[in-house]
Amino acid sequence: MVEKSWSVAGVPLCVAAVVAATIGFTAAPAAADTTPWLPVNACDETGYNPAKEPPGPAGPLLPPVPPTVSIPIPYPDFVPVPVPGPRVEQTRVAQDLPADPCSDPCPDLTDEVDEPEAEPGSTGSAGSSGSSGSAGSAGSSGSSGSAGSSGSAGSSGSAGSSALPIPKISIDPRPETIPIPIPGGPGPEPQPAPPVEVNPAERGSLTASMEKPRVGDVRLVSQLTGHGSENRTDKRWQVDGTDLGITWETKPGEVAVAFGDTFGKDWAPPGAFGEDWRSNVLGHSTDTDLSDGMTIDSMVQDSRCHAAEIIDSRHINNFETTTIPTSGFAIGDRQYLSYMSVKRWSMIPGMWYTNYGGIAYSDDNGQTWTKDQHAKWDNIFGARFQVSAMVPQGDYVYMFGTPNGRIGTIGLARVPVDQVLNTTSYQYWSDGTWTPVSRHLATPIVGGVASELSVRYDQAADKWQMSYLEPVGGSIVLRQSSSPQGVWSEDATLVDTADYPKAYGGFIHPWSTDQDLYFTISEWDSYNVYLMHASLHP
Repeated sequence: MVEKSWSVAGVPLCVAAVVAATIGFTAAPAAADTTPWLPVNACDETGYNPAKEPPGPAGPLLPPVPPTVSIPIPYPDFVPVPVPGPRVEQTRVAQDLPADPCSDPCPDLTDEVDEPEAEPGSTGSAGSSGSSGSAGSAGSSGSSGSAGSSGSAGSSGSAGSSALPIPKISIDPRPETIPIPIPGGPGPEPQPAPPVEVNPAERGSLTASMEKPRVGDVRLVSQLTGHGSENRTDKRWQVDGTDLGITWETKPGEVAVAFGDTFGKDWAPPGAFGEDWRSNVLGHSTDTDLSDGMTIDSMVQDSRCHAAEIIDSRHINNFETTTIPTSGFAIGDRQYLSYMSVKRWSMIPGMWYTNYGGIAYSDDNGQTWTKDQHAKWDNIFGARFQVSAMVPQGDYVYMFGTPNGRIGTIGLARVPVDQVLNTTSYQYWSDGTWTPVSRHLATPIVGGVASELSVRYDQAADKWQMSYLEPVGGSIVLRQSSSPQGVWSEDATLVDTADYPKAYGGFIHPWSTDQDLYFTISEWDSYNVYLMHASLHP
């Protein structure tokens, strides 16, 4: 267990950007003079801060002019893709952590090795660190150097000129994968299709709209992942960069936390880059006091100090680039994960293309997972329920869903708790009726567009809470309702991207209450996960 010594003051987001030095992290004296804005954990390791960086003594600086501007030029790269793919290896290794939280369990794997100094006159291998191996790694920036590229448009500023420098223009050829299916191996064992069990249409009703959530102070509690985090995930499980942080209760006193695309020791900010790429990883926590952070007790490992990819992905661009978890829940001893199979990322920020939205399940508390071969919602003409948040309540599991990307509306479906993996049993909320008609006709339950849904039912208060990224206004918002179909309240801002410029996500912790809302956010540049707290006034 890592000692949680991150003290966080209750700083409203609107103030955080102005007095970011008091955002609540306790800085070690050694780092106080150089990085007062950045957090330092109990082991004197400097972490990341997702808030807007405060201006320096001389005021805000203009962004530097890059010396080179690269123009990506795609070219076809034909890649044979065996279909079906190989069977998934699910080797699991128990973890062995030292009693001292600041001791590294696997220094041979996680510590940097000092390279010997080059002999005088040695040329070295200047570009050998390029990420040329990862077939689907959209995170490979392609910055392979060409600093002296002959494709430059000329540097019109003469030496010694006081004029702003004009960057060079370089051509950056980038492969665009064109998958070519070829016969593969035996693939996974086929799963029998469930019987067709169409539940008849049932009239439903809307409940009265609740008032807009009254959000008080919102504060950053701690950095959960990456270098300098309270959990030291870089040293314990080679989780140096990751996002999402989707939590659900697996059993009384324990939650699981699922992360998205994850990178190891070679990761460096900004963004999602690296060779040690896993599409998703999973941890567990028994920490019931979230006021000072959330201790991750363990992660599912496939080797020493290495978090396993739990939902397999082909990692092939334009085929299946990655598989991203979108929600989790438990029914009895079985765990479920909804996920999206991403075909490729778009060049347009905030957009991506999916193959389908699916469900995987685990019967060993998340150690190994099985993709259900029939519980899928194929992406046909931008179908809804590609990105889903699923919540069990009473006799049903409710599925809130959006299309791929960040410009879709929220639809709703439900299914009896004993038929979760049978898509024929789902009923879709359509104009006041729970109907088995096409999922495309599901009526939007709130106005506007949404992305990265998180939904929770508060049994004590008998209310539903929904958070999501509202991309038009650039904020993570919260709504509440007396029923899953609504009427849902107006939205209240939880996180404004004016204060946290590159934040996304907003996944609610299941142990929140109607007065204390804990949720995770991710931040693109530092590409790690943070725990937030919002005070709510019922």
